Parts: sequence; structure tokens; C-alpha cells
Amino acid sequence: MQFIDLAAQQRRIRDDVDRAIAGVLDHGRYIMGPEVPELEAALAAFVGAGEVVSCASGTDALVMALLVRGAGPGDAVFVPSFTFAATAESVAILGATPVFVDIDPVTYNLDPASLDAAVAGLPEGLRAAGVIPVDLFGLPADYPAIVDVCERHGLWIVADAAQGFGASVDGARVGRFAPLTTTSFFPAKPLGCYGDGGAVVALDPEDAAVLRSVRVHGSGSDKYDNVRLGINGRLDTLQAAILLPKLAIFADDLERRDEVARRYSRGLKASSSRPRFPKVCARRGSVHGAGARPRSSGCGDGGAGRAPPRCTTRCPCTDSRPTGTSRSVPVAWPTAIWRRPRSCRFPCTRTSRATIRVVVDAPGARWRAGRERPRRRADPLRSAIDHRRRHRARRRRPAKPVASTGPVSQELEERLADRL
Repeated sequence: MQFIDLAAQQRRIRDDVDRAIAGVLDHGRYIMGPEVPELEAALAAFVGAGEVVSCASGTDALVMALLVRGAGPGDAVFVPSFTFAATAESVAILGATPVFVDIDPVTYNLDPASLDAAVAGLPEGLRAAGVIPVDLFGLPADYPAIVDVCERHGLWIVADAAQGFGASVDGARVGRFAPLTTTSFFPAKPLGCYGDGGAVVALDPEDAAVLRSVRVHGSGSDKYDNVRLGINGRLDTLQAAILLPKLAIFADDLERRDEVARRYSRGLKASSSRPRFPKVCARRGSVHGAGARPRSSGCGDGGAGRAPPRCTTRCPCTDSRPTGTSRSVPVAWPTAIWRRPRSCRFPCTRTSRATIRVVVDAPGARWRAGRERPRRRADPLRSAIDHRRRHRARRRRPAKPVASTGPVSQELEERLADRL
């Protein structure tokens, strides 16, 4: 069972991808070739607002956006505690301090009330600078409530839509809810290339101009006129060429993911719960993995509530200090800690009914629904430890006396005593 079936999608657009790659090989402009601005214009048209600046990865997109906002030492940047490490890592790379905020128990996204409390309880020596909401599992965060908190405390917003590009709220697509929105084109993302890639959606043209400068070592009028600190964050022309035909079928891809997610919801309704859309608006996720949380309280402890086979844990709770940070701010996030070992996701790209049935009817799912008790699986590590203990116990036992019937038996007895 493949979690992300890129081969099935590739068969649909293989001719277009081959032509796009051949075009790049023909003109030979592998760095910032014509396909890069063409892709940026197409992405901006898809979002329906602002300008798009492409880059080398989703992490580079976050770092570039934070450089535009001037994040640095002494700044506290609030991030959800249930996300991929890159969200907090990008903050720490620039010397700022990530402050982890608890999540909403229904949507799994950053909780605005917890954000308000974290800002109010910030330790001395740190300056509340900004917040990075994450569109986890493709579901947009509660931006109206987050914006309200940020306006009261004077915080800027950089949205992390690595999993949420293509989602919408009341008809408005992700990319229009924050002045800067980052995304990733990692192959497993809703819109992915065949390598690494990313982009930043900027609603302000001045921010877009600074992003283009930061992307090429802080360049000014030319690449050797370095007017600010920057990075080498350009998107390869080949990846841009691959993304263009994939963007052409992206809307249809989202429809297919939604249908797969609905089938999982119906099949696992009795045994698990999934992140829910708030009823206050028509919110549509881009379904980056069909997420679910087993209803059994034993999930995550290796017991009967074990997640179904081939179900991979997604986005571990970032509860440790990122490498390289001088400090982190301890904040209680009970909801994230509870959700982390109990959350899982399933294949969702062009997934057949048979594959969905395998997941729904897995032993763990049937047990959580009260239909069948799963078989106990042997723990290889525990078996090895028990075997070694038995072996040591046998070595400590006293040797049985050997009956002496002659010189040969006495010699064997002496050799055995030497070995023991």
C-alpha cells in the first residue's frame, strides 16, 4: 500500500511533464529560467491575490518570510506545538525564540485562546514579535480569531501552509488570510514537484520585492549588489517546469482527495474521529493525508488501541528544544500532548476502494469499533532480552557431576570444569 501514489498521477500527465523537461533541456537556463516566473504568475492567479515568490523548499520559504519581518534574537515567535519541526526550526535559525502554543482539540490547529494566554505570560527578556499558524492536515487555521489576537498585541503573522495550499474558507483560497503565506512543493504535499521546492505568497508588493532580494543572497540592482542578508533559495527551473502541468490538474486532484477523505470518514466513523471543520464558515481543506484519531484511550501505548497497520504517525508534537536554540519557553500544551500519539493518517491520493477497505477493516480498527480483538504481536526487543536472560541463567547454574569410570572420564570432567 503506497501512502502517496505519485506514479498514478504521473501516468496522467507524463507527456506534458516530458515536454516541459525537454523544453528546459533545450533552452538550458537551469537557474531562474522562464518557467520560474511563469509558475509564479500561475500560482498567483490560482490564489487570486498578491504575488508569489518561489524558492528552494518550504523551510526556505519560512526563513525568507521571517527575514522580511526582521525576526532575530530577543524576539518571541509563537508556533503551534503540533506541527513539523521546520516551523520552529526556522525561527531558531535566525536566533529568535519559538514559543509553543497549544492546539484546538477539534481542528488540531493553533488555539487562539492559548495564543492569547501565551502572549500574556511571556517571560521577561523576550519581546512578543509574531505568530506562525499552521494549516495542519490541509485544514486552514482560525485566521479571524488569530488576527484579532495579533492586532491586540501588535504581532505580525506568517502563515505556514505547507500542508494547506489549495484549501479555502468561504471561497477564498489559502494565501489571502495573512500578509505572508508560505508553502512547500515537497513531493508528498498537495501540490508537489519531483524534488524540493517552496513559495511565499505576499499580499504587499514591497514584501514581494524584499523576498526576491532575500532569495538571491540579498541582491539589489544586480546579483553582486548585496544590500541585505539573504540566502541561496532559488527554485530550480526543472522543478518549475514539472509543477506547471501538475498545477493544471491541481483542482481536480483536490476533488479526488476530498472524495477519498469522505470515504475514510464514513468507514472509520465508529472507531475514530477526524479533524472537523468549524461550523462558523464554509471551510474546505486540501486533505494533506486523511487524518484520524482512534477513539480508544489505549492508542499510542502499544495496547489494544494500536493504530491500524501501515498507518503512519504524522507531525509529532514539537515538545523538545530545537537544535541550536539558546532557550525555549516552557508552556503547557495538554491538548497537543494528548493528540500526538493518538493521531494517524492514511493514503489519500488516487486511492482505490480496495485500499480504503484494507485500512477500514484493519484489526486495530475493528477492535476499536468493538467488533474483533486483534492478535497480540511479539515484541522482538522483549524476546531478545528474555532470551539473553535465560542464557545467562543457564551459565550460572552449577555443573552436574560427571561419573568417573576411568582416565578418559576424569579428563572430560577437568575440561568441563575449566570451561565453567
